[in-house]
Amino acid sequence: MMRVTVSVIKADIGSVGGHTLPSREVLNLVRERVTEATGRLLIDSHVCHTGDDICLIMTHTHGCPYPAVHEIAWEAFRAGTEIAKQQGLYGAGQDLLKDAFSGNVRGLGPASAEIEFEERPNEALMVMAADKTEPGAYNLPLYLAFADPMFSPGLLLSEALHDGFRFRIMDVDYTEGDRTITLDAPERLYDIAALLRDTHRYVIESIWSRRFPTEQAAAVSTSRLRNIAGKYVGKDDPVAVVRVQKIFPATEEFGPPFALGQFVAGDTRGSHNLPLMPVPINTPASTFFCCPMVSALGFSIHDGTLAAVTDLFADPFWQHVRDRVAGKAIEMRRQGFFGPAMLAMSELEYGGIVARLNRLEAEFSVRDGQQAVPRPAEHTRG
Repeated sequence: MMRVTVSVIKADIGSVGGHTLPSREVLNLVRERVTEATGRLLIDSHVCHTGDDICLIMTHTHGCPYPAVHEIAWEAFRAGTEIAKQQGLYGAGQDLLKDAFSGNVRGLGPASAEIEFEERPNEALMVMAADKTEPGAYNLPLYLAFADPMFSPGLLLSEALHDGFRFRIMDVDYTEGDRTITLDAPERLYDIAALLRDTHRYVIESIWSRRFPTEQAAAVSTSRLRNIAGKYVGKDDPVAVVRVQKIFPATEEFGPPFALGQFVAGDTRGSHNLPLMPVPINTPASTFFCCPMVSALGFSIHDGTLAAVTDLFADPFWQHVRDRVAGKAIEMRRQGFFGPAMLAMSELEYGGIVARLNRLEAEFSVRDGQQAVPRPAEHTRG
């Protein structure tokens, strides 16, 4: 059997008219640069976009992370950034937060997820790419697909899945290294749920089969751009690679979890909550408050080649889901800035509202026991 690595690397390097989609010229140049490496360092590649993020899907035999493969992505994004600047695209090079490549795109801005495996005779996998949201956006769908028989009947019907799966979860608020915990489902199901409900801090990094412990089922990007830049520079827009069928959940068992349209952090200015909408690949970002979106491609792999691809959220059924998710988004936006419509202060600390609140702090006073007639504090508008 051939040992194959699938590397998925995604970045926003500039978009048309705001946060919408990359220009045709930028996308074509990035695709050209990646294609040049196919047959040399790469076995095969596929380039697409979700919203304004360009996604590179690359297969090779070099394991992960492999510096030369990451450099292909980095240089392709840098070349695309130059075109984006020439075209005056918005946010040109936005996700390239460092000036120099250091052997791995992790920590430089782009999102990356990689998985290495012995190729099965009928190797099937999914690649998911999200825009306008955070890495924890995959927590609930992956939990339901790999741990809940209400959504994933294979856990009851397949002996290969009956032993459950091992979840490796990362604390993405910890910046001194990779702080992780490994928990087994179903025995530690409540502990897994207790962590994954906090999508801002705890993120699934990988999932593994328990019956076949060397078989990795999923890999998820865990980078938080705010921890790299020290300020808000855009949402993290995660990617994931998920192997499906046989000893893993079936492709169709991932549909119902994503049809929930669960509320996630992100959308306009990365500071609100809206439902995650499944969309076809190469869909522009929504101009309705940048509703968070996720696309999914299904691949059959043979000898490391992306032999066939299908768009998993493009069939007519998903239009009904999108209509319902749109309704949820409209209702949440009716609430404006109030309550859960906007993120908690702990998530807004990298944005401009903190400076405003700090100014307001100076205007507070502690009453000495006698209630006085309130007088407006002197202030300037803004």
